[in-house]
Amino acid sequence: MGLGVLSLFAERDLISVPRLGQLPGIVGMVLAVAVFALALRGVLANPHPSFVATVFLALGAALVHLGGLWAAAVAEGAGAIDATAAAGQLVLGGASAVIVVAALIAAWVAIALRRTEARAPRWPWEKDDDEQP
Repeated sequence: MGLGVLSLFAERDLISVPRLGQLPGIVGMVLAVAVFALALRGVLANPHPSFVATVFLALGAALVHLGGLWAAAVAEGAGAIDATAAAGQLVLGGASAVIVVAALIAAWVAIALRRTEARAPRWPWEKDDDEQP
């Protein structure tokens, strides 16, 4: 959503490199989400994870997004110069900042939930058999 809002308010495409389709952006985002999720899973394995990890998770997601976009653009035949221009547009246009902020928020919430050992809310009648009333 953040990238869509950025594009709407900036009144321009986030990536406007000729001969570059949508595939590089999709590949970059899928890789960023996958790496973020796997790294977050590793962080959450600790019963008391540190909030410092949010910075590394967010920066990692943004860097993987840029790397995935660049590699997919080169594989699509755009060439290294056009791929670098597309990655540069994401950084200079603020799209990478939006990804960092979204990843920071998501990681912080996940770590906060893990640290508080939050559970799903339960109705009074959903007690286990071994619980006392």
